[in-house]
Amino acid sequence: MLITDGLDRDVGIGLAHEMDRLHRSCRRLIWLNPLLRYEGFEPKSLGMRAMLPHVDEFRPVHNLESLGNLVEVLSAPAPRRLSAAANLPIGARAA
Repeated sequence: MLITDGLDRDVGIGLAHEMDRLHRSCRRLIWLNPLLRYEGFEPKSLGMRAMLPHVDEFRPVHNLESLGNLVEVLSAPAPRRLSAAANLPIGARAA
C-alpha cells in the first residue's frame, strides 16, 4: 500500500521508474489517497500522473467508511491487475 496525496512538488524523471520498480516488486499495489474524497477530483499534478499508471487500485482514505471499504477489499481475493484509470471516477479518466 502506498499512502500519499501525490502532490509532490519535485517530480524528477526517476519517479515513474521507481513506481514501476515498486509495482513489479509486489503482488498488488494499492494507492490510498485522501484527495479522492472530493467530488470532481482529477489527477492533475505531475506526481500523480507519474504514479497512477503503476498502481493496481486507486482508493480514497479519509474516514472510517473508506477504511472499512479497504478492509473489505483486502479481505477479498486479489483481482487480476487492471489499469489504475479503471478505478478513477468517471470525470477523472480523461484527465
